[in-house]
Amino acid sequence: MRGSAVLVAAGAALLLTACASGGAAPDAGELTVFAAASLTETFTELGERFEAEHPGVAVRFNFGASSDLAQQIASGAPADVFAAASEATMKTVTDAGAAAGTPTVFATNVLRIATAPGNPKGIATFADLARPDLKVVVCAPQVPCGATAEKIEEATGVMLSPVSEEPDVKSALGKVTSGDADAGLVFVTDVTDVTGAGADVQGVPFPEAAQAVTDYPIVVLEDAPQAGLAAEFQDLVTGERGREALSAAGFGTP
Repeated sequence: MRGSAVLVAAGAALLLTACASGGAAPDAGELTVFAAASLTETFTELGERFEAEHPGVAVRFNFGASSDLAQQIASGAPADVFAAASEATMKTVTDAGAAAGTPTVFATNVLRIATAPGNPKGIATFADLARPDLKVVVCAPQVPCGATAEKIEEATGVMLSPVSEEPDVKSALGKVTSGDADAGLVFVTDVTDVTGAGADVQGVPFPEAAQAVTDYPIVVLEDAPQAGLAAEFQDLVTGERGREALSAAGFGTP
């Protein structure tokens, strides 16, 4: 009996030693990134690259309206990285003391008119969106794409009467692709073949969009559970490979 007890104790000691030396698999790293809806396709691609270069790490995205995500973070939602579609929404996070450092602007974007393929309503200018025969959708004013649209309205004096104000840019785009709206104000990246709806919509540029360029900032969060991985992901986004992916998607450089 005594010999058996010694063997059991020795086996337990070996197991503990193996665990201490890394014999047991570590907890899988999970990086949580909150990002603006307009970044969905590009960040998904960058997330896949990050996972390939970090075996065992899973990148989990929460895409949505920047204003909603910022409020979630300020209220304590656990996350590692926040990438916003405007500096105003990022300010909600920094004012709450939830940012670990100074946000870095990594891309810019401008609005574009989205129409059905072939532009059947003949929309050519921003002023055309005020035509009474058109059903136009925009983003809600607290959302970056909505706030940007309001800036253009103020700059041009053209006031729109949208049939709906959508919670994020993807919802506004969806109203056009479904046929529920004749036109929508979305970001240029949402109507590209690379990241946007591609053949499902047609993008109509308008010069007034240059009067309201939107900056995209990114930051590692103060209480990031994976601070090291978060910093590496931010470096990927702001580095050369991130810039290439963002440029291919239609984003501008800061």
